[in-house]
Amino acid sequence: MMKHVIIRVAMILTLSAVVMLSACHKAKVASTLPPPPPPAAPTASLTASPEALEKGQSTTLTWETANANDVSIDATGLTTQTLGLLQPRGSLQVTPSESTTYTLYAKGPGGKEEASARVTVIVPTPPAVSSGPSEDELFAQNVKDIYFDFDKADIRFDQQSAVERSAAFLTQHPKINFTVEGNCDERGSIEYNLALGDMRANAVKEILVASGVSPANVKTLSYGKEKPVCGEHDESCWQQNRRGHFTR
Repeated sequence: MMKHVIIRVAMILTLSAVVMLSACHKAKVASTLPPPPPPAAPTASLTASPEALEKGQSTTLTWETANANDVSIDATGLTTQTLGLLQPRGSLQVTPSESTTYTLYAKGPGGKEEASARVTVIVPTPPAVSSGPSEDELFAQNVKDIYFDFDKADIRFDQQSAVERSAAFLTQHPKINFTVEGNCDERGSIEYNLALGDMRANAVKEILVASGVSPANVKTLSYGKEKPVCGEHDESCWQQNRRGHFTR
């Protein structure tokens, strides 16, 4: 009887040892298993086509992400707006009113990633508004030289209409100040022609003032024969040089 008890105790001890050894082996095996890999980091790309456009035109945003479960795009110009949650990949047509930077945000278990695209809005330059001829151009168009006969300073009959047109323009533009230059042809002495040029310039001034031009706007100057416009020695050239010339 005693022998059977001893045998049974031995079997129980052996069994217990086997169980313990098996548990230790499993624990040891479990402790050597590698940890699970971390979640993959998101990737993101964003393009705009075209990247430059005129105001009122549209561009297409195209994006693609991976390993992301939260995708959105912000538009930043003078103000910032969000285009909302988007699919992991796709395209969207937008019409920015100003130059704008679009930023894609991709978030997932493995972190977050950004991508951006810049769209430049070109505002057309309005065509220049013509302001018309300048005052100097109008003066040159409307105030013409007055021509004189040889050795004379009185206004010729055929020059009356030119004087009248000049006077009409000058009375309509009372802020214009100008000079009447008296000129002569090459014949005669320097002194004589300076005096004759002065008489011609003042003759033009007098008729303009009589027509309503303010005398304060008119100066006179004589060049005599020192400032010819034609250098030939004949009557056709001399006639061009005998004049009252207007300058500002």
